[in-house]
Amino acid sequence: MLGVNLRKMKYKFLYFLTLLVFSCQSKIGEYVCPPCDLSCDQLTFEKPGTCPHCHMTLIKKSDLIAESNLLPNVVNLEVGSGVFLIGDERNEENRTFKVYYHKPKNFSDTSSILLVIPGAGRDGDEYRDAWVENSEKYNVLILAPMFEEEKYPFEDYHLCGVIKNLNLEQAVEFIKGTNQVRLNDEEISFDINQDPTQWIFSQFDSIFDLVVAAESSKQKKYDVFGHSAGGQILHRMALLHKNSKVNKILAANAGFYTLPNQDTQLPFGINGLDLTPNELAESFSTQLTVMVGALDNENETKGTLLRSAIADQQGTHRLARAKYFLEFSKSKAEALGAELNWRIEIIPQVGHNHRLMGNAAAKLLYE
Repeated sequence: MLGVNLRKMKYKFLYFLTLLVFSCQSKIGEYVCPPCDLSCDQLTFEKPGTCPHCHMTLIKKSDLIAESNLLPNVVNLEVGSGVFLIGDERNEENRTFKVYYHKPKNFSDTSSILLVIPGAGRDGDEYRDAWVENSEKYNVLILAPMFEEEKYPFEDYHLCGVIKNLNLEQAVEFIKGTNQVRLNDEEISFDINQDPTQWIFSQFDSIFDLVVAAESSKQKKYDVFGHSAGGQILHRMALLHKNSKVNKILAANAGFYTLPNQDTQLPFGINGLDLTPNELAESFSTQLTVMVGALDNENETKGTLLRSAIADQQGTHRLARAKYFLEFSKSKAEALGAELNWRIEIIPQVGHNHRLMGNAAAKLLYE
C-alpha cells in the first residue's frame, strides 16, 4: 500500500512538474529576435523589446514561425494575431512587405477595417500589438504593414515615392546630443516622380482588397491611422491621393508637412506637381484629422525631428507644425473658395507616443 501511494505521489509530482515547465516555456519563450545568424537566434525572451546582443527588435515566436511559410498575396486570417505577405508589383524589383494583423474574436463581414501605418521604425508587429485591446473592444480588424527600410528608404516611405533619387545622406547631419537632424536645403537634390501609380498610397487599397476578398467582407471603405512617419505618409495621402477607398484618415505627430503651397518646392510644398485648383479643392474634401500630442513640443526628445530653414517656417517642433499646417490649409481653401474638411485634434498629456495616440484615435473613430 505504501508503495502504491508513493507511486501516485511520484506521478502527481511529475504531472505538476510538466505543467510548470510548459508554463514557464510559454512565458519565457514568447519573444525572439529575427534571424541574424548570431548565437542570439537561439535565445527567447519573456517581454518585447530589443535583443541585447544584436539590438534587433524582438518579435513574437508565433509570428516568426508563421513568416517562414508566407507566400505573396495569400491571405488566410485566423482569429487573433498573425501576419501575411504582400507582393509589391509597382515596379520590377519584386519587393514584398509583411502585414501584421489582429482579427477580433467577434469579427464579422460587417466589422470595420483599420490600417495602422508605423513610424520610422517600420515596426508593424509592435503597432499591431498596441491595437489589440482596441481591436477587441471595438470589433475592428487591424492591418499594420511593415515596409522595411532596406527595401523602402526615406523617399519611398516618409515621402511616399513622390520623389526619387534623393541625396539625403549628403544633405543632412545629426545634431549631437539631440533627437534632431539638420537638413541643408540648398544641397538637397531629387527627381519628382510624376506617376501616381508608383506612390505608396496604392498599396493600402491593395491590402484592403485582398483582405475583403479573403474574408468576404461587406466593407467598401477602410479607415487609416499613422503615427510619426506614418503621420507624414497619411497627410500626404489626403493631399495627393484622392481616388482611394479610404474613409477617415488620422495622421498623428508628423515630423513635418507638405503644405498645399504651389510656391514651395517638394517635400515642403507641392511646387513641381501638376495639381490644379480643382484637384486641390477635391483634396480638401477628404476626411483628414491631424492629431498631435500636446506634449509633442519643444521639450520632447523622442522620435527624429527634421530641422531646416524651410521646415522651420512651419515651426520648430511637431505641435507648432501641426497647427501651422491646418492654418495654412484653411487660408488656401478660403482663397480657392473650397470647403476644408480637415481638422486638428490636440491630445492632452501625450507626447510622441504611438500607443497613447492610438488609444485617442480609437475613441475618435469608434466612439
